[in-house]
Amino acid sequence: MLNTITSWFLKRRISQIQEFVLEPEKVQERVLSSLISAAQDTELGKQYHFSEIKNYEQFAQRVPLTTYEAFEPYIERARRGERNIFWHSPIKWFAKSSGTTNAKSKFIPVSEEALRDCHYKSGKDMLCMYLNNNEDSGLFRGKSLRLGGSKQLYEQNGTYFGDLSAILIENLPFWAEWSCTPSNKTSQMSEWESKMKAIINEAKDENVTSLVGVPSWMLVLLNRLLETTQKRHLLELWPNLEVYFHGGVSFIPYKEQYHSLIPSETFRYYETYNASEGFFAIQDRNESDEMLLMLDYGIFYEFIPMDVFGTSEEKAIPLSEVELGKNYAMVISTNAGLWRYIIGDTVRFTSLSPYRIKITGRTKHFINVFGEELIVENAEQALKKACTATQSSISDYTVAPIFMQDKEKGGHEWLIEFGKPPKDIDKFAELLDSELQKLNSDYEAKRYNNMTLNMLKVHIARPELFHKWLKEKGKLGGQNKVPRLSNSREYLDELLIMNSEF
Repeated sequence: MLNTITSWFLKRRISQIQEFVLEPEKVQERVLSSLISAAQDTELGKQYHFSEIKNYEQFAQRVPLTTYEAFEPYIERARRGERNIFWHSPIKWFAKSSGTTNAKSKFIPVSEEALRDCHYKSGKDMLCMYLNNNEDSGLFRGKSLRLGGSKQLYEQNGTYFGDLSAILIENLPFWAEWSCTPSNKTSQMSEWESKMKAIINEAKDENVTSLVGVPSWMLVLLNRLLETTQKRHLLELWPNLEVYFHGGVSFIPYKEQYHSLIPSETFRYYETYNASEGFFAIQDRNESDEMLLMLDYGIFYEFIPMDVFGTSEEKAIPLSEVELGKNYAMVISTNAGLWRYIIGDTVRFTSLSPYRIKITGRTKHFINVFGEELIVENAEQALKKACTATQSSISDYTVAPIFMQDKEKGGHEWLIEFGKPPKDIDKFAELLDSELQKLNSDYEAKRYNNMTLNMLKVHIARPELFHKWLKEKGKLGGQNKVPRLSNSREYLDELLIMNSEF
């Protein structure tokens, strides 16, 4: 009965989704108008004369594009308790995440409106679309195994910060816990080893029908669960398991491993696109990993073509002007007071009717295979510290992921050409890893007790290796650079082969 009633309630949302599918530009116009009206009496609203803005063109002319670094002073004032700076309602919550160039962590404002109209609404929509596509689903006859990062909320000046997942759990209605495992108490545990044991203890005897979480973290948990229960695969433990809702990092490196854990032709995988700044897109079809851009969550979207990104010709365009197949940097204005904010992700449109997207990467070089969000600035700063400590110097380098194999953890593999090599390469590697953890809290979390990432590996490149590699590719010259960080092993594997033959 509960499954039938819940399914009926969620699927009522389909008609509203159809509205923005059929009239996307009109829905986005309403969102922008609502955001501007709500914030017109804020400090930023007055600065940019929101009360006079009548259309998108005026909005784009008056409000500059911004990054976290530029917006951070306003956020820090809000964290100290100031109100009405960039959003009209009080901002009590700040989602902590890594990825900025100038700080270990960034703090993204989360308003009551963002919680209600974006984050929680998206969770219901995810279920709604899945149930609409799978009429025979028994999703609510069992429980959902949810897995967030290790998390804890901290109070400062009357505001709170922590992982977005901690904020969401803190604000969930009491009845939401009934359909999930583990309990809220276990979900909010901070120490990962103890938390994993507690999750396994609670979940192993439940009738789990769905999984929700980041692929890398979930894989570690599921392998540990099978070891504990001595089961060959998950369907022996949970025969009614039917879907995995995943997001946060690319699923491609993990796909085969999940197929081994869940050997079923009917099992479903649904991808989502969410971040601390908001929830943006949801896979809306069973056999496609393209995601439907969600247009009525209180988020107004703009896009910067990557061929002009960071140049003097940089210009954002509205949704109505995007083209198929092009790479865009995504820009958002939100119901938490972020205005024309460059989120750092790049997307490609696979459909314009409706608007469907795929995530293509970041606006900067990075590695985010395991949710570590390692960026070039982190790498450069860590290398500098390690070189200083070991009296060595770097000529060139590249880094790629070591993908998880069977039950082996992942990691990062570095190929470094030294100008002056360190006397002890193992000591250099330890210092490099330590500095990366200091600079990047997400990398630090994944390295904790080797839970997701093993200690990084460092190879010494032969002299002139990178020069020879670029020469063979016809890419010698000032405009051609060695790729520093990559989510694939394409470059590194080529270089390692050449390094062994050189």
